[in-house]
Amino acid sequence: MSLKAKALAQAGAHSSSHPRLSVLLLLPALIFLLVAAVEGAPENKGSGTLSSGGAKDPGVRGGAPGAGTPIAGLSSNQLAFFNAGLTNFEEIDSVTGSINNTGNGLGPRFNAESCAQCHAQPAVGGTSPSTNPQIADATDQGADNQVPSFITLNGPVREARFPYTFTGQVDGGVHDLFTITDRVDAPGCNIQQPNFTEAAQLGDLIFRIPTPLFGGGLIEEISDATILANMSSNQQQKHSLGIGGQPNTSANDGTITRFGWKAQNKSLEVFSGEAYNIEIGVTNELFNTERDQTPGCQFNATPEDATNFDLDGTALPSDVIRFKMFMTMLDQPTPGQSSPSTQRGAQDFTQIGCALCHTPSMTTGQSTISGLSNVQANLYSDLLLHHMGPNLADNVLQGAAAGDQFRTAPLWGLGQRIFFLHDGRTADLVQTIQAHASNGNRQYPSSEANGVVNNYNKLTTSQQQDLLNFLRSL
Repeated sequence: MSLKAKALAQAGAHSSSHPRLSVLLLLPALIFLLVAAVEGAPENKGSGTLSSGGAKDPGVRGGAPGAGTPIAGLSSNQLAFFNAGLTNFEEIDSVTGSINNTGNGLGPRFNAESCAQCHAQPAVGGTSPSTNPQIADATDQGADNQVPSFITLNGPVREARFPYTFTGQVDGGVHDLFTITDRVDAPGCNIQQPNFTEAAQLGDLIFRIPTPLFGGGLIEEISDATILANMSSNQQQKHSLGIGGQPNTSANDGTITRFGWKAQNKSLEVFSGEAYNIEIGVTNELFNTERDQTPGCQFNATPEDATNFDLDGTALPSDVIRFKMFMTMLDQPTPGQSSPSTQRGAQDFTQIGCALCHTPSMTTGQSTISGLSNVQANLYSDLLLHHMGPNLADNVLQGAAAGDQFRTAPLWGLGQRIFFLHDGRTADLVQTIQAHASNGNRQYPSSEANGVVNNYNKLTTSQQQDLLNFLRSL
């Protein structure tokens, strides 16, 4: 029985008690088409793909990185924490810490060897760099990994998820690309990589790229009340364009979660601990269980990353806490120079409705770190979930987010990003804008961005160019 048939059978079996699940288990063929398109098409670097009107993406903004620095007003102790976190963020992990570095706990399954490998563009804390480090990681220290076809030298850093199991059950979790098999620091470990080829053939493979971390502490300090007030604003205009939006929320305390592609993580600390375990394979005090417990592949006591206790009773923070403090005090990106074109583009951005979801700014509340208090965060996001239609749907459920819902991606720093959308399928802004439009089908409603994209398409060529220039100035 095919995966799709099994999913349909599961849908029928559970339709009476799980109506939402029965709909979500109707695995669409679009995932397979997406994978085929991603694997078969050359990487697009945003070097001038033309829209029908002739406007083109100016490409990645040059010059010095407009990001990667600490927020202003830090005390000397706070700055020391920021720098210590940066050091750990850049650290290359090994299995046992025996290969000329202090980090240990890599694997048994992993996607990268350090945080900074993936969060690198245009500075540490960003997103996918122009040269993918996963190619080298695959065989580092003698590892016996095959590089999947969707990982290329000049393509985006990616993690892979299977929306369903091979028996048709709901999955949605990360399936790490690589294993520590045959690494010199993992003698005796023998596990296999997931079968990504089969998953692609079954239409059961989707990707995520790293989200930029700049301004994370500011996002964390925006109150729920501020987010909800912004959600309630401009309702008539939003309704006329088909825009809704809802927050993702914690199942425990009901507060708004806001980090990750589907706003599935509550805090930077949870975000750090989860990524350390999933992406690098390091167990920690938040996620203290090895994801793969195959005998012969366990080399360290757990959690591998933990609070360090000195003899005098002093507790030194774990890597996860250091990561968290680095991200908390990482400043928002600085935009590029303004010009008459970018100023006109900013007006068009608001005029056609982009700003209804990509809210230009929100103000933080009171923080114990004074540099985060009452700061205008120019994030260009409402931090809400929106239905993006079948073309962008990934069939992954996270918290309150359905398979077609994503958090409005913050646009600050956009001018120096290389890859776009949750899966990095394009590096061209024109294609990115058009990908936001999607008509509904039997499984998912139409994209909430359809009205805005339609307005963009009605702009003159010069207006479209101004808007693209504005986006690359952010």
